[in-house]
Amino acid sequence: MMAEGRGLAESMVSARSIRVRGVVQGVGFRPFVFRLAHANTLAGWVLNGEEGVEIYLEGAEPALEAFLRDLEAQPPPAARITAIDVSPAAPCGLTGFIIRESRRQGAPTVRISPDLPVCGECLRELFDPGDRRYQYPYINCTNCGPRYTIVLALPYDRRHTTMRDWPMDQYCAAQYHDPADRRFHAQPVACPVCGPHYLLRAGGEIVEGDGAAIGRAAALLRAGAIVAVKGLGGYHLACDARNGAAVRALRERKFRKEKPFALMARDLEEARLLVELAPEAEAALESLERPIVLAPARLELEGVAPENDELGVMLPYTPLHYLLFAGDAPRAMVLTSANRSNEPIAYQDEDSRERLGGIADAFLAGERPIARRVDDSVVRVGAFGPAVLRRARGYAPGAVARLPSERPILAVGADLKNSVTLVVEGQAFVSQHIGDLEHYEAFQAFTETIRDLAAMYDVPWDRLLVVHDCHPQYASTTHALGLAAREHGAVQHHRAHLASVLAEREAWDQRVAGVSFDGTGYGDDGTIWGGEIFVGSVAAGFERVVHLRRAVLPGGDAAARYPVQAAAGFLAQMEGLPDFTDAPFRFPARYRQALSLARKGVRSFTTTSAGRLFDTAAALAGFTRPISFEGQAAMWLEHIARRHKGSGGAYPFPLAGGELDFRPLLQAVVADRLRGEDPAAIARRFHRAMAQGLSDAVLAVAREQGLRTIVLSGGVFQNELLLADLGPLLLGAGFQVWTNRAVPPNDGGISLGQAALAAFGRFDKVST
Repeated sequence: MMAEGRGLAESMVSARSIRVRGVVQGVGFRPFVFRLAHANTLAGWVLNGEEGVEIYLEGAEPALEAFLRDLEAQPPPAARITAIDVSPAAPCGLTGFIIRESRRQGAPTVRISPDLPVCGECLRELFDPGDRRYQYPYINCTNCGPRYTIVLALPYDRRHTTMRDWPMDQYCAAQYHDPADRRFHAQPVACPVCGPHYLLRAGGEIVEGDGAAIGRAAALLRAGAIVAVKGLGGYHLACDARNGAAVRALRERKFRKEKPFALMARDLEEARLLVELAPEAEAALESLERPIVLAPARLELEGVAPENDELGVMLPYTPLHYLLFAGDAPRAMVLTSANRSNEPIAYQDEDSRERLGGIADAFLAGERPIARRVDDSVVRVGAFGPAVLRRARGYAPGAVARLPSERPILAVGADLKNSVTLVVEGQAFVSQHIGDLEHYEAFQAFTETIRDLAAMYDVPWDRLLVVHDCHPQYASTTHALGLAAREHGAVQHHRAHLASVLAEREAWDQRVAGVSFDGTGYGDDGTIWGGEIFVGSVAAGFERVVHLRRAVLPGGDAAARYPVQAAAGFLAQMEGLPDFTDAPFRFPARYRQALSLARKGVRSFTTTSAGRLFDTAAALAGFTRPISFEGQAAMWLEHIARRHKGSGGAYPFPLAGGELDFRPLLQAVVADRLRGEDPAAIARRFHRAMAQGLSDAVLAVAREQGLRTIVLSGGVFQNELLLADLGPLLLGAGFQVWTNRAVPPNDGGISLGQAALAAFGRFDKVST
């Protein structure tokens, strides 16, 4: 290699200073730059800086132009370039190109790479008996492997990762320092001689050695055992998806009554046997993010997804997964987050053995520590294209947008499906899915994530704006107000939903008619909103113009857990209804108790919640038991609606006086049920009614305001049948429809919307 020092002829030399922003650390970018510079006979250097990758080049002008052209057009597969800043520089007379030590002088703003699936070249080596890393579960290179789950600090160098305790041996070091090798500057590089290993614990049995441990785990899975498997961002609980007894045992031990389990298929061929895969869904399965993809089920697997016509399937993404399948593990495995119901995923070894001891029959544990817990992401390809329903591994902590804000902003999200967003130098970094903060362990994970991101990016607390939901009793609100920031603010829940859609597109001044439908959110008037239509923009704010007719929630939040209790609050204001405790409805006694509360106005709260309207319809159609997971009643209603193949029309759902009136809709549902109509037909007509009534209302608003763009956000819009019904009505009328794509439409996207509105000063100042 040439060394720095000797000069080139001054008349032939030009120079450039280049700064590249985006996901450019931990993805093989510096080695790529090194090779590109050598290919163009350029001198200079490259290093990881606080804002991205910094490059200095000098050489002939045509070579510099060729370098810049290829830099933008041919980056490494996992890189995501957001900006390339080029400025002239004075030649220094260098004669070689080197990778310099990373430097850090100020607060970092570089984007951390999400974790990457094992690449094809590493897979070939993994199964090559002649390769040094044959069957080594920690094989990786600059194109693949762990990133976010091993990073301890920035810039991304080995000493700042959980691999720092495993010094490279001579073999790995030679590859690491060889510019021609794809492991050139691959920070997690290791081999069986110098790197970490796996072992298996099963009762008193300990199996050491990667091959033996993985082989024993595969045998246990074939035999019907439940195995805790340490992955990239935490432990999974695995069992044979076709073994009904094993799946039942997992449900019982995990206290997970009915919520669907995710599956890992051995390969794409096996995935096609499990679910119907459209081309876009296959592309999502095989993408760099490797999410769980929801798709229509081709077969019923006992206990995997009760009362659900979809299965969530993912493909292997770590060397360990491929080794398990090669060791003859079941071709389709349940692979669910290792926790008890509603707890965050277990990721630390001792804690995992303690928390999972009564669930798992065996533990397949690796020695490399996990820096932070990260769940699997969930995606669905639907009427408006791919949508992320849970944003975690493969996506987090990528920057979703660049906000016009020089000050740092921390947005702490809501209490359900929490995520947080940190804005640094305008870049909005959205965390991984954290969970529901009413559970202690999830709240601890929430506070850890805030500390983690703040430390990673050296947040200046004396300049920080912290924004939270308007709900005064949210755990996230209380925590936010306790942070020693410069300023605190509150952002209304449903406006944040809409802002999240616009933030993804950086459409700050775009005026829209926005629909925000979900289960619950604190409104401007102190009541519980959830069925709102707004007009406005992120920059100018959103004005509420239409809402669902007001009902009540008897018993408050408890109504979300009991559909018949929610139904009482909607039916209380209607006359001439039957006794719903009789056939065919057979509501339990809780209904009468809730109805009494609603009519007396005792322990009852005003609401416009579309989510609770879905629960009411589900109760009237036959879902009269308590839910065992959030959204279950609405999912059941969608599931049975899909079974109906008839053409039946929509129930009436009129707009009157700025309100969508649910009374005619529910009257029609009750009448059909009393006539003995099939609940599936009732569910289908209800969905059509919601789509028709909502489209009539939002189109009327948009036309009146002279708007051409409609935004849909909120947890209700996870309902794919509703979206499929809405699509032709809105698009067919010539309107542009925007939905969430990069962050979830549920409360997992709230923090991004909070940050976007805060960047434009659209928040209520709060004194602490």
